[in-house]
Amino acid sequence: MEHASEQAALRVIAKIHTDFPSKFGIPRQSGLVRELRGEIIFEPEFRRGEALYGIEEFSHLWLIWEFSQAKRDNWSATVYPPRLGGKEKRGVFATRSPFRPNAIGLSCVKLEKVVLAGADAPKLIVSGVDMLDGTPIYDIKPYLPYADAHPQAQGGFGQEHREDGIEVVFPEELLQKLPQEKRRTAFQVLAQDPRAAYHKQPDYVYGMAFAGYDIRFRVEEGILTVCDVICVDADGFEKIK
Repeated sequence: MEHASEQAALRVIAKIHTDFPSKFGIPRQSGLVRELRGEIIFEPEFRRGEALYGIEEFSHLWLIWEFSQAKRDNWSATVYPPRLGGKEKRGVFATRSPFRPNAIGLSCVKLEKVVLAGADAPKLIVSGVDMLDGTPIYDIKPYLPYADAHPQAQGGFGQEHREDGIEVVFPEELLQKLPQEKRRTAFQVLAQDPRAAYHKQPDYVYGMAFAGYDIRFRVEEGILTVCDVICVDADGFEKIK
């Protein structure tokens, strides 16, 4: 006997605001760039201080969220993990690919601050984010070290590529165009090599939208060199397509 697929409705409790208006450049996992901050703003129905009572006792949180720009009507049983160069397949349930039967993401972030007063309060400031600006959040749960941490766990192919990155040359005169509090973070994001595995062309100028700026760079002989930093609001801004 065939059973109809069960449908479960999830309610968006909050949205997170980050420095990434587009997907390009977002770290592939949470915690890879610890300085990346996000502001969690609750939907009016869930904007209640008592719902956060005791949360300040925890240093880290689990966020369950939606890959809002990765929705598809169909799904594939296999995907090409970017850390394998986009050339090797793995089962979708053996990866963290955004293209899944249910477009749900999971991130562990550090709780930096609980804001209880002011506009949009209560709200949470977190770091180590890996989410697009405006990403819908379905749930927030405390990270429990005694239950959630497994130091002897095997990381599979993901662990083998944990230290992957790229050398970055960011000329000082261009670095100065960024706000001081964003410079170190931008450098670390670039060091993760934001390029897709299937799009690594020499002499191509990439553009990464970050914190209101378009950071443009080239990669030659394994070195990423920033060639321009443009304020989005500057006259003559032309986004790279």
